[in-house]
Amino acid sequence: MITKFLSDSEQDIEISAEILRRGGLVAFPTETVYGLGGNALSPSASQAIYAAKGRPSDNPLIVHIADTAAVYELASEVPEVAKTLMEAFWPGPLTIILPKADIVPKETTGGLDTVAIRFPSHPAAMELIKKSGVYIAAPSANTSGRPSPTTAFHVKEDMDGRIDAIIDGGAVGIGIESTIVDLTSSVPTILRPGYITKKNLEDIVGEVRIDPAIIRPDPNLRPKAPGMKYTHYAPKGELTVVELTDVACPTDATSTENAAIWTDKGAAAVADTINALYNKKKEAGDKVLILSPKEHLSFYNEEDTVTVGSIEDGITVAARLYAALRECDERGAKYIYSESFKDCEIGGAIMNRLLKAAGQRIIHV
Repeated sequence: MITKFLSDSEQDIEISAEILRRGGLVAFPTETVYGLGGNALSPSASQAIYAAKGRPSDNPLIVHIADTAAVYELASEVPEVAKTLMEAFWPGPLTIILPKADIVPKETTGGLDTVAIRFPSHPAAMELIKKSGVYIAAPSANTSGRPSPTTAFHVKEDMDGRIDAIIDGGAVGIGIESTIVDLTSSVPTILRPGYITKKNLEDIVGEVRIDPAIIRPDPNLRPKAPGMKYTHYAPKGELTVVELTDVACPTDATSTENAAIWTDKGAAAVADTINALYNKKKEAGDKVLILSPKEHLSFYNEEDTVTVGSIEDGITVAARLYAALRECDERGAKYIYSESFKDCEIGGAIMNRLLKAAGQRIIHV
């Protein structure tokens, strides 16, 4: 298969829309990461997505829509809490899980009786959905287990020759996948943390739970949301996270307090541990890289350090994380050591991705 490389112009989006209408696959930008899209109501298109990614077929796909009316076609029940969250956060990086309607094939839902739905805010994504006339099932546009793509070049690395087209819309804004909330029980439950935080949700609907599988994945359970069961986001090198223990976020955390967590409570101790690990591997002749926020670059060998945003602004870490992991691959790292990121707002989502990328390898300091 020859993959077409297209722009986000009106003409190229129309070409991409036609590819989707005839059952093909198109990678496209969203505000979170690039998605790999196919017709969500076509069993064969969903199967083609799984094949292109090398993705387990029990890992559900998210259905992307361009208007809230679509929810009532895709879901058999739409509770009031869903309407409230749609009004508050759509278009945007929130995915809701509802009981599926009969029109949604189980090939799209990973065999489940629920459907994951999202209304993206990226203009190219919205235009593609509207022009194609189909709802678009779209996981991240990478091969399964790899860091999610935040540029069209990342998509090309993994998907060239596997799919019909890639729309280049530049670098995405957020950089980590949407927050997923299960609305099929009495209390909304976060199944995947993201840009929209637990506090953001609670401010709108009251009590919100976090699924325990986010912290301790259970390989024996069928995943209800993408990323709950299988290895995700992993670079080719072995990644280990070094974390400062016994650090809690202030209840009224600000960016200044985020930085103070580190400067006051042990950034040097974390750096000492990372440097000891780094030196041991370097002496053995291995290629080793370190992931560090820009404020801590002076702690490490600058030549072997990859910058990941700012400890004063977790959003910059989220936007840079996957690109940094891919940079480690490009530079041939056999071992990668990363600081943890304790930002008190989006830090939970960042650490969820980082620990999955590390296969839960973590050293506490």
